[in-house]
Amino acid sequence: MNYTDKVVYEHEIPDGSKLYFGDSARLKREIENKASSILLKNGFSEIITPYFSYHQHLSVDPIKLVRFSDRNNHEISLRADSTVDVVRIATRRIKDTSTKKWFYIQPVFKYPSTEVYQIGTEILDSDNLLECINIAKELFDELKIEPYLQISNIEIPKIICKLLNLPIDVFENGRIEVILGQNLEWLNKLATIKDAKDIDEVISIVPNELKEPLVLLKNLADSFEWKNKVYAPLYYSKMRYYDKLFFRFLSGNSILSGGGSYEIDGRICVGFAIFSDALIEKLSK
Repeated sequence: MNYTDKVVYEHEIPDGSKLYFGDSARLKREIENKASSILLKNGFSEIITPYFSYHQHLSVDPIKLVRFSDRNNHEISLRADSTVDVVRIATRRIKDTSTKKWFYIQPVFKYPSTEVYQIGTEILDSDNLLECINIAKELFDELKIEPYLQISNIEIPKIICKLLNLPIDVFENGRIEVILGQNLEWLNKLATIKDAKDIDEVISIVPNELKEPLVLLKNLADSFEWKNKVYAPLYYSKMRYYDKLFFRFLSGNSILSGGGSYEIDGRICVGFAIFSDALIEKLSK
């Protein structure tokens, strides 16, 4: 006998799956209700997209997808991310040219059996990432929590890889030893930035290709008042479509929210997600 040697009881659920009941289910509903009220007030329309998708490889590494075939033997996968599908459905299938702000409350699924509940937003034809940060902040204020705000620019690690002939997975996997091992003063300073003053100093010594992305990062950070602010110019998101400014709200080891700017089918957009599971865990404590 092989895998059947392990008994699976009727009440067991797969690793990575979610079960909410009682207080945790009530808390999940309250978070979603507060978020939807805030988003509707800010001019968003709700959308619910299919669980199945043909285009998830544009967003997520294919090894993280739960994949199978449709009736015509085309590869299909469970939704692992909503952004690309929302933008394409809104612009190509619904063909709604007037609605630019969309939000959704729906889970995503990653191989082998991970469920992630999230509240997501997309703002089409906009590069105003500050609007996304302000909306996330409004929810956190409602919930009376003060996470750290991390500001990044995905363009910076991409440019560094071109300049130094490094693979992008150095930044994707946070291999700080490889970065510091380049023994470059400007790169070492980029890795240890703590505040806006540090950014001003490093802008004066980085290669010219990095100056504008750093200025954009600093300008975004300066435009937002927040008690706990962190600068992370070398952070690289695993989501494939983010290409420039990016932010995350962090609490302890948990990511409560994240989003950034991106381009899909020639349309410049911004969007972000609130990660409900992490919020439920934090508020339950």
